[in-house]
Amino acid sequence: MTASCTNLDLDAFESTRRSIEADPTLGTGSFRTLTRWEDGARARTTARSFSIETDEPAPLGGTDAAVDPMELLLAALGTCLTIGWVTQAAKRGLDYRDLHIEVEGTFDLRGYLALDEAVRPGFEAIDYRVTVDTEATAEQLEEIRRAAEATSPMFDNILAATPVRAEVAVAVP
Repeated sequence: MTASCTNLDLDAFESTRRSIEADPTLGTGSFRTLTRWEDGARARTTARSFSIETDEPAPLGGTDAAVDPMELLLAALGTCLTIGWVTQAAKRGLDYRDLHIEVEGTFDLRGYLALDEAVRPGFEAIDYRVTVDTEATAEQLEEIRRAAEATSPMFDNILAATPVRAEVAVAVP
């Protein structure tokens, strides 16, 4: 199959949109993941029937056998924006010959290593660059960028503080 924005099932997308517009309760739900520690800094996360392995680079005590969790956040943003770019192009009857989104996050390890309380442990900034091969005009691409950002759950989760609640349970042997 040739890569094309037209391979997106826009009929299913629009049917879901209409259903949720008629009954907003149909649009609520949740995703759940389960992360199990394996050894050292290595862990395996399952989401539905999918599995993702993570590890830390060797200088941070890991074995560098898998992607770092910080890289997963960048990947989540990049893939979410990619879906948005494809969806918005398909909705406009546009197509791409190629599309890739490079996401980079800068950090200062002093925060993670608790060396400086003024330095946050997460990213200082996240930048992304979209490279697209298409017949679309610059104006259409800017419209797609704005729409993809406005509807991206990951973009929203990163820009707007999402409440995180914690519970600790001790396993009883």
